[in-house]
Parts: sequence; C-alpha cells; structure tokens
Amino acid sequence: MMIPSPGSPEGKALEDASAKAASQALEGLIARVETHLAALGDALLQRDSQGIETHASELHQALARALDGFTQAARQGHVPRPLRHRLAQASGQMAAQRESLARATAALDRAIDVLMPRQHGGGVYSAQGLTSGPRAGGSIKA
Repeated sequence: MMIPSPGSPEGKALEDASAKAASQALEGLIARVETHLAALGDALLQRDSQGIETHASELHQALARALDGFTQAARQGHVPRPLRHRLAQASGQMAAQRESLARATAALDRAIDVLMPRQHGGGVYSAQGLTSGPRAGGSIKA
C-alpha cells in the first residue's frame, strides 16, 4: 500500500479530511465550553450556589479539554479563524463573569463589615478598658 505524497491530489484530499475532522472536534469542544459558560451565567443570575459550584467545575473541565484540543490543533495548523474567535469570546465572557463575581464578593464583604464590625485590631486600652481607637480630637490635656 502506497502512502500519498503531500503534493498529490490524494495527499491534498487526505489533508483536507484531516483538517475537517480537527475542525469538527474543536467545534464540539468549544460548544461544550459555551454551554457550560451559559449555564454558569444562569446560575449566577439566579444566585444558585449549588448550581454555581457545579457549573463552574464543569466549565473548568470543558475549558481544560478545549485548550488541550486547540493546542494540539494549533501545532498541526488546523485552527480555523471562526473557532479561534469563539474561544476568544468565551474567554472574554469568563473574564466578565469573574469580574462580576469579584465585585459581588467585595460588596458582600463590605455589607458584612457594616453589620458585624471586626473586633480585632485598632483597639487601645485606657482607664475605662478597651476602646475603639484613638480619639478623633487629637488634643492632649496636661
């Protein structure tokens, strides 16, 4: 059995078939990432902590598989521009969700600090016992 040379019509057909198979595999990988990304977004909107945990884990796994697939395809030169664009869009959506979650976490931390002030640090002892800190006036009586 003879292996077709790269420049021959048979070799070109084999390369095209290989590129098409790689593209279809990448399409499936990026579609899974997009699906899990959308599910995570829905869980975040619904404030479903269990759903957030589940979908974040699934997204992490899907993204790891997609990055492996894209890396292998890039080494072979079989990454179509539209799929690269979709991966970049998914990455942007993840960054936006991460930023939104960080802002929500910071707001929650501030609300907790207002409702339950921390008791450590900043306190000083005086004749009356532990106080909340130095007095605002700043004057000293002799």
